Amino acid sequence: MARIFITGSADGLGLLAARSLTKQGHRVVLHARNAGRAQVAIDAVPDAEAVLIGDLSRLEETQQLAAEVNALGRFDAVIHNAGVYQASGPDLFAVNTLAPYVLTCLIQKPQRLIYISSGMHLQGDASLSPITAGKGRIRYADSKLYVVLLAKAIARHWPDVSVNAVDPGWVPTKMGGRGAPDDLDQGVETQVWLAVSRDSDARVSGRYLFHKRVARDHPATNQPAFQDAFLAVCEQLTGVRLGPGTVRT
Repeated sequence: MARIFITGSADGLGLLAARSLTKQGHRVVLHARNAGRAQVAIDAVPDAEAVLIGDLSRLEETQQLAAEVNALGRFDAVIHNAGVYQASGPDLFAVNTLAPYVLTCLIQKPQRLIYISSGMHLQGDASLSPITAGKGRIRYADSKLYVVLLAKAIARHWPDVSVNAVDPGWVPTKMGGRGAPDDLDQGVETQVWLAVSRDSDARVSGRYLFHKRVARDHPATNQPAFQDAFLAVCEQLTGVRLGPGTVRT
């Protein structure tokens, strides 16, 4: 039985992943941005171990959330699912990009890390200019490119952890809309598989996956210099530094 923390699990893919994992007998801790949504989450997944609250658009709340996660003990896997779509540039950057960076740095290192990205990351700006020139310039595609970049960077710096990014597809959630063409069940299946499966394919690291298969990612996300420059900018903006590890060259 594994223990998993899932950000943004009050609805959508995060909620569905939590339901799937609890049905399999795993221990799941939920997350919501406020008390109202926390109640919705625990009502929807009554077998969850707990629900934690934190607004990921606020750095201090993200840091406090990490402290509360650590107070519960070590987790086997963390699924960084929380995300926003129709939001301002600063909120897109804070929730989609900086929050998973800060939580990764501050939460006790799990065995597995899963980051939810998007096929739209292929349209992102493969530079740091959307950050360095002002957070208001960041688009959704940019924020999701940075998520893949983060996952690749963590995989390289922490070779003892299985770290992967996932494209769940364009699925019919509140974010994706009712007319989204991809299969919702398959959209959830990959992150659940990565979090708990004993399959050897689920234990490798540094990949970008769609429906359990390696998918085409933006070539820039595989460049170590770009990865490390991104980590340095995140550290500068948050004051939070990634812990040490053996770097793969």
